[in-house]
Amino acid sequence: RLLCCRYLFRAAAEAGPQHILKIYNTSGSVVNVCPQLEANSEDSCYQLEVVATDLQSEQTHLRHRRSTQTHVEQSETETTVEHLSWMGLFKDHNEQQLCKFSPDPRTPELSVQEQRQQVRRKFLSMSSLQVTEEVREHLKTPMFDNWQWEEAEMLVLLQVMYTDLDLLTAFHIELEVLQNFLFEVYCHYNSIPFHNFQHCFCVTQMMYGLIWLTDLRSKLGRTDLLIMLTSALCHDLDHPGYNNVYQINAQTDLALRYNDISPLENHHCAVAFGILSKPECSILRNLSSEQYRHIRGGMIKCILATDMARHNEILNKFKVMQPGFNFSDQDHKEVLMKIMVKVSDISNEARPMAVAEPWLDCLLQEFFNQSDTEKLKGLPVTPFMDRDKVSKPSSQTNFIRFVLLPLFTELTKLFPCLEKHILEPVRRALEYYSDMERASKEEQETTKP
Repeated sequence: RLLCCRYLFRAAAEAGPQHILKIYNTSGSVVNVCPQLEANSEDSCYQLEVVATDLQSEQTHLRHRRSTQTHVEQSETETTVEHLSWMGLFKDHNEQQLCKFSPDPRTPELSVQEQRQQVRRKFLSMSSLQVTEEVREHLKTPMFDNWQWEEAEMLVLLQVMYTDLDLLTAFHIELEVLQNFLFEVYCHYNSIPFHNFQHCFCVTQMMYGLIWLTDLRSKLGRTDLLIMLTSALCHDLDHPGYNNVYQINAQTDLALRYNDISPLENHHCAVAFGILSKPECSILRNLSSEQYRHIRGGMIKCILATDMARHNEILNKFKVMQPGFNFSDQDHKEVLMKIMVKVSDISNEARPMAVAEPWLDCLLQEFFNQSDTEKLKGLPVTPFMDRDKVSKPSSQTNFIRFVLLPLFTELTKLFPCLEKHILEPVRRALEYYSDMERASKEEQETTKP
């Protein structure tokens, strides 16, 4: 028996096939429909909402019946579960949808190119939808939960970011060109545990949120906003999942090409401007040569600033400038733009723990993959990536204490409003992982012979 929750929910919401729907719990949080979704009582209703539509958005209260939960728990395809949007239950390898069914072994698996074209078709079919004001406002905050959105939906939200910052009008960007650009960016992120398209979306969304939270629209020009948002979008293009230290030690093509100087970041820049060189993707094609050179130079500086080897250099520059920061000073603005991209890049711990912690799991998986490869090839093993020496809490406590807090504290001095939005959550994250680390040590002590 075929049971596809996507169609069931669409029918309940009276929504069209291309509308974007989400399901909320009684506290107003987006929840993921999965086999672990809790059954509610007669007094509590999940809220099913059309959040992007070409018609007037409607809301429908949906009671999640225990019999449905029981049916889900009996699924024989639980191993195929992936944490995606609520649109169904399981992600089939052949379609980016979540539904409960037994895969047909006769159906051939789609190639990467075919999967990407499916995302493109869904994105373009959704791109004319009107996203609700509630979602637009939530998109401006660090509270946004990327795990509840599919790739095509993320592309729609990226389009919303460029549109709501009025960048299309300011730079004469045709909507079709923006859509082509966003899709090409999506295609140039690899399917690796951490530095993937979802990470790209999160960094761009955090940058977008910081622009609104700090009211940078009134402090910087539109060109600076375009540089920062597009730098965030492109900052990890074609990341291979192995960091600069590995590239240099393994003498990879990237390390040789860029003479061991920020090989990954230089590559990300090159890929970005390779995409922008295509006429159908060039969101900068209607600018003057001078404007193009300025934006290109700004993006290169911002993306190269994400090399953590330069972290202290850039932070120390900002510390010197911060007490007398002047938004009219070009040097000050350039350093601030680098800081904003850097903060966005490593901002996961400023998000709710339910959003941030899965990202840490993804990062550790990528780290461990690298250290395993280093061991196999006889290369120096990166200490903080060694699965035999690193634990989840230990990997975060020092990073938060010595990297995140100093960086976020300096930015908060310039923008006190960020105390609540990013600094306090990071402090809570440090407390959370410190408690976890203490508990782990105590458990080790008690189990010693």
